[in-house]
Amino acid sequence: MALRATMPAMELIIPVDGGEVWAEDTGGNGLPLVLLHPGWGDSAIWDPMLRRLAARYRVIRFDMRGYGRSPAPTAPFIYLGDLVTVLDRLGVRQAALVGHSAGGGTAIGLALAQPDRVSALVLMAPGLQDYPWPEDDPYVKEFDDLFAAGDRDGLMQLGLRTWAAASADPAAREQIASGVAAFFALGDYELPDPPGYLRLGEIGVPSVVAIGDLDYAMVRECARHIAGRIPGSSLVVVPGADHLLPLRAPALLAELIAERVP
Repeated sequence: MALRATMPAMELIIPVDGGEVWAEDTGGNGLPLVLLHPGWGDSAIWDPMLRRLAARYRVIRFDMRGYGRSPAPTAPFIYLGDLVTVLDRLGVRQAALVGHSAGGGTAIGLALAQPDRVSALVLMAPGLQDYPWPEDDPYVKEFDDLFAAGDRDGLMQLGLRTWAAASADPAAREQIASGVAAFFALGDYELPDPPGYLRLGEIGVPSVVAIGDLDYAMVRECARHIAGRIPGSSLVVVPGADHLLPLRAPALLAELIAERVP
């Protein structure tokens, strides 16, 4: 696909069932490319990649409820439902999805629920809510204990140790802090997306999984299993990168997207 001149992106507030989300759409006639952010972060994590991607695609990103510029939820919701609503409101019939961490799980959910709407999947350190996460992993217990105690500083430190192993630089700290704030803003309103792990073999679109070699071991293992279960998918290991892949290797990942989403 030929590169095109970039235009100022349009910011939107999109009504969703029982709430609203902030979204950004670069517009144009390029192939729609939807960016789905991680749980430990918000849509600003895509900033280092945005100019490169917007030169090639119609880029759409949004903050999930309670994250970044989106208000806290006031009613129960699922991320997959909000993704569908955003696509409908923007008139997007089909898109390539780039999902990071929890956003990868939502991207997989749409590929399973409405396969005609997804042309390709690029999954960065993906997670699925119904993946058999090891309950004895020390991260799980520490997170639960800190969250139950309302210890935001403790969660911040846990997030930096676990997800920002490459560098606790200002951009990484902003993303981890945004995730911590969102955890408390979500309350009990966040509901799990439909199960997808045992259905990965049903995905029929071109797919690739990327993982940093410094990412947390539990997530590296999850990414390996997801890549192995999606037919035709490959696993790309990004050297020197932790969980915050768009911050660590924006040029490499933009090129990976261009290769898989022509």
